[in-house]
Amino acid sequence: MTPAAAAQPLNEGVDGTVLGVDGLARPPWAAVDPLLREYYDSEWGLPVRDEQGLYERICLEGFQAGLSWATILRKRPAFRQAFLDFQPDAVAAFTEADVERLLQDPGIVRNRLKIRAAITNAHATIALREREGLVDFVWQFRPPTTPQPATHADIPTQSPESVALSKALRKQGFSFVGPTTMFALMEAIGMVDTHLLDSHRRGSSGVWTG
Repeated sequence: MTPAAAAQPLNEGVDGTVLGVDGLARPPWAAVDPLLREYYDSEWGLPVRDEQGLYERICLEGFQAGLSWATILRKRPAFRQAFLDFQPDAVAAFTEADVERLLQDPGIVRNRLKIRAAITNAHATIALREREGLVDFVWQFRPPTTPQPATHADIPTQSPESVALSKALRKQGFSFVGPTTMFALMEAIGMVDTHLLDSHRRGSSGVWTG
């Protein structure tokens, strides 16, 4: 666990990063809150290539729509408990009674449409097993190049690939997978590298080099 002291921004450079007392440069959103800093340092932008992990991230990105990622991250343990660790087969078996039960769970985002989307997406994930599977289906939309942002303003909110991925997933029955949500997914799972150029995490995914 990164020491909490590292969250205190000491110097914000022209490139948009914040230098922590540990000497590591991070974007402002990951420089103060210890939970976000740990997520940034150890998880965000690393490749996700297993069905369960990818299904979970698609669902959580959908739940995040209109909210802050910090809210979802703080609720993630409760989400995992409520959705049985996001095992697609288990969630696909949820009934309307489960939807009503989840709507009473204060630990998660109690939005009926988003809860139903998680169940719908579980069915769609299972259906993709008849083809290449969710992981290969999503990763085929990896772009040929990745952004090179010096500041947060340089980071796009969607891309031609995220638009195409959104359309393709919708065609397969997924919901809450809009182009902006899918670009956030692509960032989170390493399909694009939007770490600021001066960040200590730039290039850490192993997917993008140079």
